Amino acid sequence: MSVADANRTILTGENPFIRLSAKDGDPNSTDASYWRIIHCPMGPGHVLYLKSELTEGRWRIYSDNIAMARWLQQTVQGMLNNELKDLTIPVTDAAFSKSGDPRYFWTEHVSAADSEIGLTWYDIGEPLLIHTQPNQPPNPRPYGVCTLLIPALGARLTVDGQQAKGQPWKREREGQPFSTCALAFSESWTEPR
Repeated sequence: MSVADANRTILTGENPFIRLSAKDGDPNSTDASYWRIIHCPMGPGHVLYLKSELTEGRWRIYSDNIAMARWLQQTVQGMLNNELKDLTIPVTDAAFSKSGDPRYFWTEHVSAADSEIGLTWYDIGEPLLIHTQPNQPPNPRPYGVCTLLIPALGARLTVDGQQAKGQPWKREREGQPFSTCALAFSESWTEPR
């Protein structure tokens, strides 16, 4: 028996996310999907997809590799959030850096000509290793993923020093404590050959 995944690996990297709302179960008031891509067909790079009251409820995209950002919109990110399939959303050039220790807190910094953005995760929980196959029931998706998900019960997003409203909420995933905010490290996505 082979230990290699039979599917084609289309990307590997990180995809930490922040989803905040005023009340548990309310629509997200902030939705941030951050990617640090090590390998994909359009090369390495970073991208932040952000929608919040701090962006007037509109999607903003920041990246240092526009080809990669657009490819993600047409593949994995577009599947995860249908609104982001819209390739007319402008992409703003940005620089990216990180700091912290993911055992305690983690911060991603995004610096663009018109914005300074900070995403911080804290109150870190136990990691979960998730591995799904493409088109796997009960909720089939065209892509599979193997990811280390590290839930964060605390998260903060700021744009130009203003903090987004809302908070993360406790969840359960695969019978384990989880959150609406997580560090998704060591993330690889696959598609059938």
